[in-house]
Amino acid sequence: MATFATPDQLLVIIDPVARRADGESVRIAKDVLGAGAASTKVCLPESPEEFARMLQRRGSRRPVVIGDDRALMRTVALLHRQRELAGCVLSVVPVGTMLGVAHALGVPTGAVAAARAALDGAERRLDVLVDDSDGVVLGTLRIPPLPTGVEASVEEPHGRPWLQSLVRTLVPARPPRSGRPSRVAAAPPSSGPARLRVEVDGVTLVDLDQPVEAVSVTPGASGTAEVVVRPLSVGAEAAPLTARGRTVTVSGADFRYRADAAVAGPVRRRTWTVREGALGLMLPGR
Repeated sequence: MATFATPDQLLVIIDPVARRADGESVRIAKDVLGAGAASTKVCLPESPEEFARMLQRRGSRRPVVIGDDRALMRTVALLHRQRELAGCVLSVVPVGTMLGVAHALGVPTGAVAAARAALDGAERRLDVLVDDSDGVVLGTLRIPPLPTGVEASVEEPHGRPWLQSLVRTLVPARPPRSGRPSRVAAAPPSSGPARLRVEVDGVTLVDLDQPVEAVSVTPGASGTAEVVVRPLSVGAEAAPLTARGRTVTVSGADFRYRADAAVAGPVRRRTWTVREGALGLMLPGR
């Protein structure tokens, strides 16, 4: 449900990456926010620790983050860790090189439009995924991770545009055979497909005896997530398996996954739960 906001007191946090990447867009956004809000306090953190302190000391000011997806996710993670995410309305002005998550959520691409949305847009409550290690996912979760540099835009469920590329071979990370630490960042490609068990609300969608090529989990707008599993196909392409539910558990061989702007893992088991309306985000009014 959307509610409309009026100009108020803002805490404008400008990520250092944004300042280095596009100082002109940062200046424009800051000017628009300063002219439209009743009061603005501008913060220029130089480290993640400073970023966290400034956000925590915001008082009654509404936070506006100028930065890329990493700054957005840092803010969401901090608010979630402080158990303040549900009670906070967040605004984002996307500036930088990694902007896919913000744009997928509906944040405008231009500095002026995004700043205007922060001032007089509509608050929308969005579902998120929270995993059993307290990590938060805003967009589509992917196993295997989306390869770096592949950006094929498609339309996801619920009108969320997203970057989608299904990798034909899942590469599970394997620990080194000796006791010495491995000097290789990633495991060599596996010769076989992934064998994962995917459970949705306790019901098995695919089990370890069915090799799979890819799994995606997308939070929706009704308290459930859409799960799509693509089985390994030999010859004709196999039809994807789909389900909806509030809780998704993936287990099996060590696997990595992409959650928004980061790749996590390897893990052997992870459970994600939908938190309905957990994120309040200022977006252009309709």
